[in-house]
Amino acid sequence: MTEGGIFVGGGGEGHAVPQELLLRYANRHGLIAGATGTGKTVTLQVLAEGFSKAGVPVFMADVKGDLAGIAVAGSATHKLHEAFQKRCATIGYDLHYEAFPTVFWDLFGEQGHPVRTTVSEMGPLLLSRLLDLSEAQEGVVNVAFRLADEEGLALLDLKDLQAILVWIGENAGELALRYGNVAPATVGAIQRALLVLENQGAAKFFGEPALDLADMMRVGADGRGQVNILAADRLMASPRLYATFLLWLLSELFEELPEVGDPDKPKFVFFFDEAHLLFDDAPKALVDKVEQVARLIRSKGVGVYFITQNPADVPDDVLGQLGNRVQHALRAFTAKDQQDLRRAAQNYRPNPAFDTETAIKEVGVGEAVTSFLQAKGVPGMVERTLVRPPASQLGPITTDERRGVIASSGFSAKYDRMIDRESAFERLSARAEAAAKAAAEAEAEEERLKREEREEERRAREDRRYDDRTTGRSTTRRRSSRQSDSVIETFGKSVARQLGTKTGQAIVRGILGSLFKSR
Repeated sequence: MTEGGIFVGGGGEGHAVPQELLLRYANRHGLIAGATGTGKTVTLQVLAEGFSKAGVPVFMADVKGDLAGIAVAGSATHKLHEAFQKRCATIGYDLHYEAFPTVFWDLFGEQGHPVRTTVSEMGPLLLSRLLDLSEAQEGVVNVAFRLADEEGLALLDLKDLQAILVWIGENAGELALRYGNVAPATVGAIQRALLVLENQGAAKFFGEPALDLADMMRVGADGRGQVNILAADRLMASPRLYATFLLWLLSELFEELPEVGDPDKPKFVFFFDEAHLLFDDAPKALVDKVEQVARLIRSKGVGVYFITQNPADVPDDVLGQLGNRVQHALRAFTAKDQQDLRRAAQNYRPNPAFDTETAIKEVGVGEAVTSFLQAKGVPGMVERTLVRPPASQLGPITTDERRGVIASSGFSAKYDRMIDRESAFERLSARAEAAAKAAAEAEAEEERLKREEREEERRAREDRRYDDRTTGRSTTRRRSSRQSDSVIETFGKSVARQLGTKTGQAIVRGILGSLFKSR
């Protein structure tokens, strides 16, 4: 660390120009690019250490398991120790090994504390992106969110969304005049997409307790910022879930944090590894949202750094927001590779000492072409830079070391156990059960009335047979009395039976069309 900046490295190839990332411009975002195996992970780890020392909390995704080493101090017994010492002597850096305050997170709750959000917090746009829905299907999802909001039904987990979609499908006719036609096939397609998502384990991501962003933005008593590491090795098998989650996290930061303008240092720094996954086959609405967040979130004091193999993976509108850049080697094997290389070189302020395009091809492992914002936010001249070694362990940690870090975080009691409180699924299920019970009771009452009527008719027939065996006067009097009773009773029972039938029909209609009116 230098005062007001993070020392990234020194000059290579005889150019001893120290390179540092100024903290007051760190919220103007950045890019770390380069081919596989050229040193992007080390650069990411070095920047995370620097931000932590400056009291800035950090979030980064650990795609390969390598970044977990930041929780453990480096060692003189490491196989690269001697090489580290030589590099430090070359660039004029005094290396001291140390560990950094780290919290592990995991969407699946296996290699860190569970990370959850609710369906409502995810919102219809990101959820539709996650499910890869068509425009028509996304419209139905928007209808579901609107109905849940109007009726006070909490959408917390996937069961809640599935329940309200069932209700929409059953009442499509009544909803058509207000929201447009909702085809049962469209609802079925969304339900199948939710089932696939659930089978991939994403159901664990939706629920409570939801992540409190304040728990990621802690600064320890020693003044160092907390390093949050998301275990993403398994998550990479579901790249759409990975990209959607990280975009959701950015959106939440944007919505919750207050405006701070240009602070002396960022409030939070976000590293988006494998950034191309965010933009691959993404609809324009989603790319526009990323651009909007990248442009505006800097005023919230949040710096966003994209890590990818090629700068061409990032759309131009987003790339233009990235002021701090570290470009590791690019390999130009094809005509397209050469075009991408030329384009990457054009993004830097030229240095008369060397050709930028040539330098990007020639830099070795651990070396990069760098440009950081200087005074007044002016891009610095491009330099060839030897990136300094990390102070923490380079590479993964053991399972026991990870368990120890997880146990010491203090978040186990808060996040490790899922809570399933009453929400849309429970309320709709309760209403349906109550309506079904009432319908069953009405049907039972109607059946009872029918039995009584049949019993009464049987008794009437017995009375008539008895009257045939008696005197005419007595028979007339008894029959007249019996007929009078029979007419009254039959009329009453008929009315009751009709009332029971209408009640049953009303209840059935309540099941199919009036659940929301019976709150």
